[in-house]
Amino acid sequence: MMNNPGGGPVRRGRRAGGPDTRAQILAVARRRFLAEGYHAVTLRSVAAEAGVDLALVSYYFGSKKGLFGDALALAGNPAVLLAEALEGELETFPERALRLLLGVWDAPESAGPLRAMIGGAAQDPQVALLVTEVLQREMVDRIAARIGGADARRRACTFGTQLAGLIMARYVLSLQPLASLSADEIARTHLPLLRHALWGRPVAGRGAGRG
Repeated sequence: MMNNPGGGPVRRGRRAGGPDTRAQILAVARRRFLAEGYHAVTLRSVAAEAGVDLALVSYYFGSKKGLFGDALALAGNPAVLLAEALEGELETFPERALRLLLGVWDAPESAGPLRAMIGGAAQDPQVALLVTEVLQREMVDRIAARIGGADARRRACTFGTQLAGLIMARYVLSLQPLASLSADEIARTHLPLLRHALWGRPVAGRGAGRG
């Protein structure tokens, strides 16, 4: 801060948050994510271009996952949901992940932007590459790190593929009777598949269904 000849102090440095600051940060983030990809963009680089403190970006969005979700207008960001699901016991991770995703896709306010993102990925190669990178880094790689062991990334990718196929069939293509089943009915049929994807076989104690 320095003296102003007019009498008042002159503030120097980055501006504090205001009514338009959040929108400015999102505009910068959206453009950079689409132009540079998920990995290359950092909270610091977005803050620098938007002319705000890094702490302000963190305050508004929490993390790069949060910034990405808001920049693409995702009310229910799958990467954030997955991070939450991974925090609990590994044995019950498949059910937590499944129910969190079903919950966000069943809610109209979050399902709409997610459908728009899928549609954008199908029509725009830039969006498709960005979504692929986010799924790889924030979902497949994180699951692989959590489960560990041989072929962890392959098993994590198979798990993600099971979930993605379910979401596409139920919410995008509206295939019946899948689209009309309750969350409990879906859990009964799909949890054994998800557990098998992660561990290679239904494991006693993990609630795997038996034929």
